[in-house]
Parts: sequence; C-alpha cells; structure tokens
Amino acid sequence: MNNKVAVFRREHFNAAHRLNNPFWDDATNARIFGKCNNPHFHGHNYELIVKVIGVPDEATGYVYDMKLLSGLIKENVLDRFDHKNLNLDTAEFKNINPSAENIVVVIYTILREKIDPRFDLQVRLYETERNFVEYPAI
Repeated sequence: MNNKVAVFRREHFNAAHRLNNPFWDDATNARIFGKCNNPHFHGHNYELIVKVIGVPDEATGYVYDMKLLSGLIKENVLDRFDHKNLNLDTAEFKNINPSAENIVVVIYTILREKIDPRFDLQVRLYETERNFVEYPAI
C-alpha cells in the first residue's frame, strides 16, 4: 500500500502575549496592534492541530502512533507554552513578536525536529474561532 494518509491530533493551550515592536513608538504600536498591544498583556485559548502525512505501516495500519504524537506535543509544546506569558516566560519569544504567525512557525520547528522526516508535517493554530494560521502554507 503506497497511499499517503493524513492523521490529525488536536490539542489546546492557554497563553498570554503582547504584540509590540520595540523599535516603534507607543502610538505606532497602538495603531498597528490595537488591543493586542495592551501593556498588561492579553490571553487566548489556542487550539492546535498537528497534521502528519505518511503511508500507513503494514504491520500496525498506523501512519503515526497517535499516543506518541500526543506525548510529543505535550512535552514539547504544551508543557512549554500552556499557561505562560509568551513574551516573558519563554525563550522562543524573547526576541520574536508572538503573533499567531510566529507561534505556528515556532511550534512547527520544534515538532519537525522530533518527527521523522519521512513524514510530512503541517501545523494549524487557532487564535480565535475565526482566526487561524497554518504552516507550512501548502
């Protein structure tokens, strides 16, 4: 069997952040980022969907062991970002504005290092019910 199949794992985490460019003045930051520039931060209930694509294993029928995928996400993403202030509590966003676009790229990069390259990987991150990002954009 050589048919590729996509499997998905949905997870959830909560995090606070502030969108701010330190090279801009307060008025410019407020104009560009609006409420997301609140100096006291604000939070989101993020929904994360990790998509792994590959050929099902002949012995197991699995593309990827979902227990393993769940554990990788918990250890490398949830434990790192859940209930954290992304600007203040994480090394990944010390010098990167924690926009949804940047967060999804960081999560992808972390997981890509842990998942065998024979599998294709895509990460989708919902910041709100209506706003989400996906990386890589395929």
